[in-house]
Amino acid sequence: MFNISLYIKKNIFSNIKFYKLAESELKMSNGKKFIRDSVYGDISLNEFEVKIMDHKEFQRLRRVKQLGLINLIYPGANHSRFEHSLGTMHLGSKLSDELELNQDDKELVRISALLHDIGHGPYSHVSEGVLSFPHEQLTEQVIKDSSITPLLEEKFDLKEIIKIIHGGGYLGPIISGELDVDRMDYLLRDSHYTGVAYGIIDYERIISNYRLDKSLYLDIKGVQAAEGALVSRYFMYPSVYQHHTTRIANSMFRRMLTKLIEDETIFEKEIHKYDDADINVLCRNTEGYVSDIMERIDNRNFFKRAKTIRLNSFKHPEKVYKISSKELRKAEEEISEDYGIDKDYIIINIAEYPRFDEMKTQVSLDSKLYPLTEISNIVGALSKARFNIPDINLYVLNEERSKLEKIKLENYLDLPEIDKEKFHSIHYDQMKLM
Repeated sequence: MFNISLYIKKNIFSNIKFYKLAESELKMSNGKKFIRDSVYGDISLNEFEVKIMDHKEFQRLRRVKQLGLINLIYPGANHSRFEHSLGTMHLGSKLSDELELNQDDKELVRISALLHDIGHGPYSHVSEGVLSFPHEQLTEQVIKDSSITPLLEEKFDLKEIIKIIHGGGYLGPIISGELDVDRMDYLLRDSHYTGVAYGIIDYERIISNYRLDKSLYLDIKGVQAAEGALVSRYFMYPSVYQHHTTRIANSMFRRMLTKLIEDETIFEKEIHKYDDADINVLCRNTEGYVSDIMERIDNRNFFKRAKTIRLNSFKHPEKVYKISSKELRKAEEEISEDYGIDKDYIIINIAEYPRFDEMKTQVSLDSKLYPLTEISNIVGALSKARFNIPDINLYVLNEERSKLEKIKLENYLDLPEIDKEKFHSIHYDQMKLM
């Protein structure tokens, strides 16, 4: 019988020795070290940053996919949190130079950007979807209490790093703001590896038009580039991040991970110690439902959509996001009883809220600051049109779909009122976007 406790002890909690970046991975030039990135070319590193990257906590990010299970839809999407962290540091450094920050602040921005995702669990946001807290809380835990902590304390105030990662202080918005370097990098990187062209943005134009005076804001000259970034993410949302097959795979994985947490096979607060392979091995060697779902994911034998309702059909689509997970589970159980389907093989999924915080970016015009939505008609229209894409779905095994052909989800969930006239306003908003 597979001993999970022994596996965890041998592979996760022991062996705190340092890893070393391969010499072939680093280049030397005038005393500086560089690492080659597929998006930006050479990224410079100082000796301290190389030491940080050599720690096992950071090396784990090599084995955590940036886009979770999206490689099951886009085979090239195998890039990791490791390279995204490097890219975020690179853009943070470029923005620091543009803002003419002093050397101490620049180094603080660089290390905060490098570490901003170090608490991500396996498959990144996929596992975060079942946790009762955000990954930033685990990032804070790693920074404050791990083998990397003593080294960080030699040069930085840990509280300052944590504050920036949470978006606090005058430097926080650089890493965790509206249109921040984190978002810029993942749009560029995700577009590059999926082959979806929507994520190509003019990040240099955005960076060159940022200003810092008590708060971070964008000069009016950068609005067109900011509009492009918003429209890019608007299209990346259905094409990549909330692709309908991606959501099915994610839903299955989260249901499986929830079972592991409920059974105390793994613990929420220790999820950041696992990588993708650790979870895969645990799931494949856990009998019953968990191994069945893992086998289905491994072989791309996904659940299928039995029912779909577009949120733009409701008068107030945002109300759908007030439906609690408890209410969703109750509805699944009731459908199970009514249609004779195992409740563990019924999933009701609501697309992630189309937040698009970039719309709140402050723009300078005539010595006053305005949110981007007030400056740009395109972004204003986008704010209304963002509910055109999300939907609510009912997933079941393919062989069970025929049982649910006539099901009405409104009989199981308190859904908002349908708006029969909504098509006309939606069409008008889309015309404005084009």
